[in-house]
Amino acid sequence: MVRNICIVMTLALALAVVGFAADMPQVGQQAPAVALPSQDGKVVDLKSFHGKWVVLYFYPKDMTSGCTIEAHNFQQDLSKYEQHNAVIVGVSVDNADSHQQFCTKESLTFRLLADTDKKVVDQYGSLGQSGMASRNTFLIDPNGKIAQVWTKVSPGKHSEEVLAALAEKEK
Repeated sequence: MVRNICIVMTLALALAVVGFAADMPQVGQQAPAVALPSQDGKVVDLKSFHGKWVVLYFYPKDMTSGCTIEAHNFQQDLSKYEQHNAVIVGVSVDNADSHQQFCTKESLTFRLLADTDKKVVDQYGSLGQSGMASRNTFLIDPNGKIAQVWTKVSPGKHSEEVLAALAEKEK
């Protein structure tokens, strides 16, 4: 009996995970709307980047080691993104004050958006079981469509992966 309950629970969990992942926007789809406050308190709307590539990356938490590495690498490569007519936009469930502290401490100049009610993180299929954002990235083309998706990214090499994809898509 206990074994049957365990099997049913495992199947239910697997179905929940599959259903959860199915909500993630796919390549070719229009990117879901994003309008959230950034580290300076001003609302940033993805529509304002029409005509540019957007690297929309979701990350778990400000000032943690993996998130700091990922942010540093994006910052270090920012001029390369600008050469590709691309902007970097990070999203987590931290508030704008936390983002401001993170940007100040780590000298980050790109936008970090605060999704404290977790709606955008959820729309992008990136809400983890812990209630924090999962480390996923969406490359959005200049017309607002999803061009590429990365899930469970490795923070140390991810910026290089995104730059390589951008270069390939511009050929």
